[in-house]
Amino acid sequence: MPELPEVETVRRGLMPHLEGQRIARAEARRPDLRWPLPPDLVQVLTGATVTTLRRRSKYLMADLDRGGILLLHLGMSGRMLIENDQLGGFHRDPSILPRHDHVVLTTEAGTTITFNDARRFGMVDLIRDGQSHPLLDHLGPEPFDLEFTPDYLAGVFSGRRLPVKQALLDQKIVAGLGNIYVSEALHRAGIDPRRAAGRIGRARLARLTGHIRDVLTEAIAAGGSSLRDHRQATGELGYFQHSFHVYDREGRPCPRTGCDGQINRIVQSGRSSFFCPRCQR
Repeated sequence: MPELPEVETVRRGLMPHLEGQRIARAEARRPDLRWPLPPDLVQVLTGATVTTLRRRSKYLMADLDRGGILLLHLGMSGRMLIENDQLGGFHRDPSILPRHDHVVLTTEAGTTITFNDARRFGMVDLIRDGQSHPLLDHLGPEPFDLEFTPDYLAGVFSGRRLPVKQALLDQKIVAGLGNIYVSEALHRAGIDPRRAAGRIGRARLARLTGHIRDVLTEAIAAGGSSLRDHRQATGELGYFQHSFHVYDREGRPCPRTGCDGQINRIVQSGRSSFFCPRCQR
C-alpha cells in the first residue's frame, strides 16, 4: 500500500502536467473501483481547471476552479500514468495493460493522465464545494506539520498500552505513516515496536519524531519504495528500498554500528514488523 513518500512522489510528478491545466476530456471507463464512482464525475471534470494539486495523508487532492475537489487514493496497485506525443515526452510502458485504465483525463495541452489500477482497491471521489469527506475528517497532523512534536506524541500516547508501532499507524494520531516507514523510523530511534506507546520518555520521542521526518524526507528524495506495484508518475521506479535498514530484512545482520544482533520479523495486527531485538528497546 503506498505510503506518504510514494503519494508525495506521484503528486510532484503530476504537478507540471495537471496543475493549472484545463481538462478537455474526462472518461470513466467503469462505474466503480473500491467504491462506486460519482455518477457525475465526467460532467464535473470536463472543462474544469485544476488550480492546485495537493496531498493529505495518502490521498491526492485536485482543487477545481469551478469548486469542489477531486479525491484519489492509489490503493494497492494504482498508478498515475502520463502520456504525450511531445519531443522527449512520456510513453506508455507496454507491460501496463490498458484494460486496467479506469479514469482518463486529457488536458488542453494534449497530455493524457490515466488512473490505472489492476486490483481496483483504489478510489476516486468528489468532495463537493463547501463540504468535507469522511475519509479526511479525522486525520491527525502530518509528520511535517509544526504540530507534530514530541510534546504532541507524549500527549496522545499518555497512558496508552497500545504498542508504539500500532499507535503510529493510526491515521488519527499521525497522517500518512505506514508499515515500511514506521519500522525504519523505530529502528533509527532504537525503540522496540512492541513497547507500549505510553511508556516512552520524552527524550526518546524527540528522537523518534526527528527520525520519522528524516526517513520520509530521504524516501521522497529517492522516489519512494518500489516493492511490487509502485511507480513514479514518470514510470520510473522508486529506490528507497535499497536503503532499508530493517524492513523486509529478516535474518540479516543489524546495520547499526556496534550492534551484533539480527533483524527479526513479528506480526502485529496482521502486519509484519521488522526490528532488531538487541538494539531496539
